[in-house]
Amino acid sequence: MSELPHPHGSWPSPISAGDVARGIRRMAFPSVAGDEVWWEEDRPEEGGRTTLMHRDGTGTVTDLLPAPWSVGTRVHEYGGRSHLPVPRRDDKALVRMGVAFASGHDQRLYLLDRGSRTPVPLTPEPEVERGLRYADPALSADGKSLVCVCEEHPVGGGAPRRSIVTVPLSGRGSSEPTSIVELTSGSDFYASPTPSPDGTHLAYVRWNHPRMPWDGTELRVGTLTGGTLSDEYTIKGGVDESVVSPAWVDAGTLYVASDWPGFWNLYQAGLTGQPIALYPAEEEFHAPPARLGHRSFQVLDSGRVVALHGEGDLTPSVYDPDTLDLEPVRTELTTWSQLHSDGRTAVAVASSPTTPPCLVRIDPEASTVEVLHRSMQDPPEQGLLSLPREQTMTGRYGAPVHVRIHPPTNPDVDSDGPAPFVVWAHGGPVSHSTSEFDLVKAYFTSRGIGVADVNYGGSTGYGRSYRKRLHKQWGVVDVEDCAAVARALVDGGEADPERLAVRGPSAGGFTALLALAGDTFACGVSLFGVTDLLGFAEGTHDFESRFLDTLVGPLPGFEESHRERSPVNRVGDIDVPVLLLQGLEDKVVTPDQATAMARGLGERGVEHALLEFEGEGHGFAGAEARTRALEAELGFYAAVFGFEADVPALELTTSPPETPAGAGTGATEPASDGTGADAPAADGSPGTTQAPADREATAEPAEPDSAGSPQPGSDPTRT
Repeated sequence: MSELPHPHGSWPSPISAGDVARGIRRMAFPSVAGDEVWWEEDRPEEGGRTTLMHRDGTGTVTDLLPAPWSVGTRVHEYGGRSHLPVPRRDDKALVRMGVAFASGHDQRLYLLDRGSRTPVPLTPEPEVERGLRYADPALSADGKSLVCVCEEHPVGGGAPRRSIVTVPLSGRGSSEPTSIVELTSGSDFYASPTPSPDGTHLAYVRWNHPRMPWDGTELRVGTLTGGTLSDEYTIKGGVDESVVSPAWVDAGTLYVASDWPGFWNLYQAGLTGQPIALYPAEEEFHAPPARLGHRSFQVLDSGRVVALHGEGDLTPSVYDPDTLDLEPVRTELTTWSQLHSDGRTAVAVASSPTTPPCLVRIDPEASTVEVLHRSMQDPPEQGLLSLPREQTMTGRYGAPVHVRIHPPTNPDVDSDGPAPFVVWAHGGPVSHSTSEFDLVKAYFTSRGIGVADVNYGGSTGYGRSYRKRLHKQWGVVDVEDCAAVARALVDGGEADPERLAVRGPSAGGFTALLALAGDTFACGVSLFGVTDLLGFAEGTHDFESRFLDTLVGPLPGFEESHRERSPVNRVGDIDVPVLLLQGLEDKVVTPDQATAMARGLGERGVEHALLEFEGEGHGFAGAEARTRALEAELGFYAAVFGFEADVPALELTTSPPETPAGAGTGATEPASDGTGADAPAADGSPGTTQAPADREATAEPAEPDSAGSPQPGSDPTRT
């Protein structure tokens, strides 16, 4: 312990903002075939591009795509699984695996053959830039084509059209668009196209506005004949049941996750007859379906099922349909996501509060876990990592509020008295935070600032009834729950009542700004948060354009509720400092939202800072952007709470911005190239700052992910 006194916030920490931004190469959507594994991996230090990685049977890891190639689909803007290993036969009829992927730059599908560094296109150039998008690919039964979700953006704008299509792996589709065959269309959204093993049927999930995929979906099956789909019908699901991730057990049987009993449980469904529950339990057997291709269970060749399940955090077990036993897999990793299997083993991304995300392989027979690749080679010493304490607190009217408390932690400091605390509202609102390793939290807790990560009412991971607490109550229940957590920390003597902050990305930014209209918090931070609900409903992307029907109320009819709940209309109730962080390429929450909020605060003379980020979208991708934004946030707390940080205090202004809504004024530092700019970061951490004309962006000193999840649970998911 240090003999010198260190005020909270000023604790000496070796974890820098640059460490946070560049320290983790976040992995996603692993795939396995035999002893080979592929996955998508972020490169924040390369402007936020995402590459394809490969691990062979000897353990050799290879980056398959040279810069500037970047992998990433923008279907639904949030995207999802963007690649799939595919078998390729050489002249000796030996199977060699290639990989098909969606390009983050032009959204076309490409094929990268084994040993090649030059991908070849599988789909045509669109008439509209990035106007043909593909996601969630599956291999056809004969191995000659991909079956995937297609999103087409029309010339002249308007709502995109979605369908399920087949794309030949021969490459004909790049020059002969008619060879890309549409199997089904007519619904607003599609997911999980899954051909049966004999190639006679196709299962898929669909839903329509105004529902979101966690509200109500349908599991559909049709007959495949000669490359066409016919005789489609619904097996399970509806307007009040969320059905996700169909998987074939055999040519006539599917397993699927459905929340019909109140939690996403596993069901068996035949081509006819009533689906039956496999393992009824009051816990989730699937992550929220915010991103396409995110699956939480896999059927093995033996008939058994590897499934992730739990409350909040998901961990693996193996289900045996013959004995009805669910046997846990032995592991110290607490947070699992994104399962994939080749029928014999399974791979996933897993983490814990002290273990950075890693690529792991499960041996279902031995019930063991092998770490294949780590996202961070030199993590901080464990003494600098705050171990979260899970609690269920009591909110307004006695409702439960789930929260993870991360107390200030530093082995070189002996602290006394209550600490400053930041209440985190995740970027759902239909998502949740987990106990995953998070360097952003460690950046603050190792300096003496506590973090309370709130899974407010509406969060996933705790059943449908908990999610429905937010129906028509967004901006009410979430705000009350965050304030209740802050008050409980004060009442328990853990938090300083004069030094409470609230922060959140996206939907969490909306919650944070509304929470500042009360008398609980001394300041707040909004990362690309919604400020004007009517403007959001009018200007956001198609996937979430009707999200507010459920959260606030349908339009027309609920205009007044939208106005009352909009932070931009509540600036008259905000008298504490505010930090606004916004990407200028954001298509989900457009830049004018942050500008309008800054203008309202400035016109009232409220201290604030608006930092804009060139080339960044919804969730900052570039390392420089993440570094600057994290330093700005710490500098903001230092300025408000009155401690000396290892970055200069952030300069605040009381004047409105002079620039037009959403306009930049020239980067103070090199900007991201924008690749992957709209992929939500997993920890909600941001990117390269752009200063308003009337002031400096941040004081000069010296991230991967959160969606707030986009979160495994952010992803994200999420406005």
